[in-house]
Amino acid sequence: MGNYVYPGMVSSLALLVYYFTLLRSGMARGKYKVVAPSHSGPPEYECYVRAHQNTLEHLALFLPGLWLFSFAVNPLWAAGIGLLWPAGRLWYALGYTTAPEKRVPGLLMSMPPIYIFVLGSLIGFALKALKIIA
Repeated sequence: MGNYVYPGMVSSLALLVYYFTLLRSGMARGKYKVVAPSHSGPPEYECYVRAHQNTLEHLALFLPGLWLFSFAVNPLWAAGIGLLWPAGRLWYALGYTTAPEKRVPGLLMSMPPIYIFVLGSLIGFALKALKIIA
């Protein structure tokens, strides 16, 4: 297992942040009396839903990217860089549900790890394929 325990811990944190947005979205459904299966309601409610959905959309890029980078480059670097994502997404969700424009700093914090992971893993695997790195 070695150093892969750290990306595993970051993955767990990311899933907890996702669950936090899920829970808050469900609670907002009750607060704003939005009856299932509808996802439309007052703008305040829709901010909770969008925070949740956007986090899910980004999670689909973040988790595989984190693990690909861990294998292609380094699991400790992946974990260190990866910590920005759950922190940024938490900031994003809390900001979005306060006022939509307050989501931007969290978004800007959570995007770079995704780009670093996807591009870094592609470069890392290419270098491994060319036998330039071990």
